[in-house]
Amino acid sequence: MAQGAKKFKAQRSGTNKKQHSNKQKGPKKGGRIIAPKKAQVVQQQKLKKGLEVAIRNKIEQEVTQKASSSLHKPLSVVKGVDGKGNPGAARPGASLK
Repeated sequence: MAQGAKKFKAQRSGTNKKQHSNKQKGPKKGGRIIAPKKAQVVQQQKLKKGLEVAIRNKIEQEVTQKASSSLHKPLSVVKGVDGKGNPGAARPGASLK
């Protein structure tokens, strides 16, 4: 029975090498966008975050108003320096040597 039918096809030498050479190995570069499983929960979280920010700003305004009305000299609110701006820009008060 050594002369029976072949169990698999013989591969051609030139065709498969071209297909495998174009295929990229490993993970693809770049970020992935994964859709949330529950869009309604994401929307609720976004609304909650917006309300928290609005409440915090309102409280801050009220405290500033009460403090300025109770003091005999005007109150000046100084905002902190954020690191989100231009990192190469010179800040006021910083000396360059």
